[in-house]
Amino acid sequence: MPTSQRADARRNYERILAVAKAEVASQGGDASLEKIARVAGVGSATVRRHFPTRYALLEAVSSARVDDLCAYSRTLQDSPNAPREVVLAWLRELVDYCVSTRGLVAALSYGEPDGSLTDNSCFSSLQTAVTPLLHRAQEAGEIASDITPGDLLMIILGLVLATAGHSDRMSKVHRLLRISIEGISPAT
Repeated sequence: MPTSQRADARRNYERILAVAKAEVASQGGDASLEKIARVAGVGSATVRRHFPTRYALLEAVSSARVDDLCAYSRTLQDSPNAPREVVLAWLRELVDYCVSTRGLVAALSYGEPDGSLTDNSCFSSLQTAVTPLLHRAQEAGEIASDITPGDLLMIILGLVLATAGHSDRMSKVHRLLRISIEGISPAT
């Protein structure tokens, strides 16, 4: 939010964002913009002035979670653990955030009509965060060299979206992540 805005505009922004965080936590990425405006005590036009698109609102709501995941990546960069395990620890944290934070998956998967996520700043930030972890694991020969940071994020988004209606979603998505990592071949 620009600091050059008038005090009342800053207050409106903060009030809208606080209401949006609660509404997205309750309703997910499809939270009603009209309800957010009504509860915040502003008009729909005021919400749209601050957040011109649904994605802009979801991005603002999700920014603290994305920042936390980026910070976690930085702490893992100096980990003495095996590089592959470091990547997996970060992916598990991403899964936990995506399952427990409604709206984060919507913010991460919001893209262009062609399915491209190139202009998605949340997705881009997380790609940047996991890149050094992935490269370290690839240099150690612990992860295939053709895997990209975007591939890892898309796998997580797919698993989280696929388990949306499951009664024990967290366990299910972690099980599917384990299967994705280990493959479907029997243990030998």
